[in-house]
Amino acid sequence: MVNLSFVIEVVSVILSLAFLVLLMRENIWCWSFGIVSSLLSIYLFIEAKLYSESILYLFYAVMGVYGWWVWNKQKSGSMPVVKWPIQRSLIGFGAGAGLAVLLGWYFKTNSDAEQPFVDATTTSFSFLATYLEAHKVLSAWVYWIVINVTSVWLYLSRGLQIYSLLMIAYTALSVLGLYQWNKKFKSEPL
Repeated sequence: MVNLSFVIEVVSVILSLAFLVLLMRENIWCWSFGIVSSLLSIYLFIEAKLYSESILYLFYAVMGVYGWWVWNKQKSGSMPVVKWPIQRSLIGFGAGAGLAVLLGWYFKTNSDAEQPFVDATTTSFSFLATYLEAHKVLSAWVYWIVINVTSVWLYLSRGLQIYSLLMIAYTALSVLGLYQWNKKFKSEPL
């Protein structure tokens, strides 16, 4: 008998990979794959007691709609890749760190969450990275590389082997995405 969670995990991983490949290619259809994958993932993370991750995937679904809207409004292929100024980057990083502490503390003291601070850190910085990718900010890929490497361990610790493999693939694809977007950034007129 096939385990329903396993099937949902496999389908979600396939859709997630499609999302990332289409994102790298700046194809607006990436957002539809991301939305469906995120909605399926919420169930899995609640089952694994990774509550911050389930909040994160709800956020991903909402940001999928937002990303689709932004890219459609500005014609995604013509949107330039940009870099944030250092001040804005520091504010974003500080907000991510602050939210990580708050979420980690909340789930450590109010739930049976596993790895609440690691879970909260990957979650809070994923909020930031998702916002950055919707606006084609180059540093989104740097955040994703660190988040994905950390998530390999986090998911393995909770028995989510397929998601761990997805994070390994995401890490490699994020390095490629950084390369591609950086190349586009350097080639665009000022």
